[in-house]
Amino acid sequence: MDQCCTIDRIELYEIAIPFRIPFEISGGVSHYRRSIVVKLTDKDGCSGYGEAAPFEQPFYSSEIVDTTVVVLEKVLIPRILGRSFSSVEELNLALNEGIRGNHFAKASLETAYWDLLAQRNQKTFVSLIKEMLAAMGVAPEFLVERDVIESGVSIGIPKNLDLGILQEQAAEFAAEGYRRVKIKIRPGWDVQPAKAVRRQIGDDFPFWLDGNGAYNLPEHAGVFQALDEVGCLFYEQPLAHNDLWQHSKLSRLVETPVCLDESLESFSLAQSAVEMKAAAVWNIKLQRVGGLWEALQIYKLAMEQGIKIWGGTMPESGLGAMPMIAFASLSGFAYPSDIEPSSRWYEAGQDLIELHMDEAGCIKVPQCFGTGFDGSRLKEIGKRIAEFR
Repeated sequence: MDQCCTIDRIELYEIAIPFRIPFEISGGVSHYRRSIVVKLTDKDGCSGYGEAAPFEQPFYSSEIVDTTVVVLEKVLIPRILGRSFSSVEELNLALNEGIRGNHFAKASLETAYWDLLAQRNQKTFVSLIKEMLAAMGVAPEFLVERDVIESGVSIGIPKNLDLGILQEQAAEFAAEGYRRVKIKIRPGWDVQPAKAVRRQIGDDFPFWLDGNGAYNLPEHAGVFQALDEVGCLFYEQPLAHNDLWQHSKLSRLVETPVCLDESLESFSLAQSAVEMKAAAVWNIKLQRVGGLWEALQIYKLAMEQGIKIWGGTMPESGLGAMPMIAFASLSGFAYPSDIEPSSRWYEAGQDLIELHMDEAGCIKVPQCFGTGFDGSRLKEIGKRIAEFR
């Protein structure tokens, strides 16, 4: 596969797709999927697309949409515009050298480069990913691909903290075919909601809880010990994003496995998590770790260490979800993903790429080259905010 590209032009687009229902987690509420779409064009006129999808306020990460634009325009784009790169790894070195954080901004350029390679080589994302992982030495049993990925639903905190609404939503989503349910929790909204949903969906339905870092161990250890009765698959990011050690301590206090989300920002932190035995489960999000290259290294480490993984989104638009759908189709992913059909979030026809789920709760893995996106929907849903040549 030819990984060499010369980046001749870069365009930035802003999209703002209204959510059908505002999405609330422990840190805040989102009313729109506002994000930045990057278009890379090489000297031969071939193009690739990527997305930066942080929130509008810094309750999930330090990045927000507006700071992403600044970092792209002032720092990252000047580093790669007009340059030739011999590989994805070389591009990542350019994006990361001397720059801390800003993973969402990096991910938009990095995944756009993967899409550009897929277009140039006439390959699917799955085939590109498998080639890269094989070259990294990942064992063949973890390179087996599936035709579909299982979709799991994420339920936000309902308005007015109505347990009845929460139970109704969980029942409806399970009936629609979703392969698992997770709910957002925060201090004071945890044990009772979890028990209510478990009663609604039954003891055997896959279920977990997402704290988004809202808890602290000294004050809330008893909450998670009480939640052990619920029979969850795991607790997703219960404690602070920057505290692997406290997650390690919690893992030894509870029967339910602990899962890292916000804490897992890089391969280096993943290595630390292994050393500390911080969590038995990891959520890999391309946006959070800065793109596919970093995510593949984390995948390799997880497979070597027996860590169970699953794939998450912010959620992005359907465009941003495409590389994660391909990645999550690999056999090393143990749990249903957070990739949901477009209709879960947006009104019909509003997504950049419409994602569809069947009655069995599965999303087909696209067989197109890269994202298969031609940019036409950007004219309807977004606006171009910058161009660099």
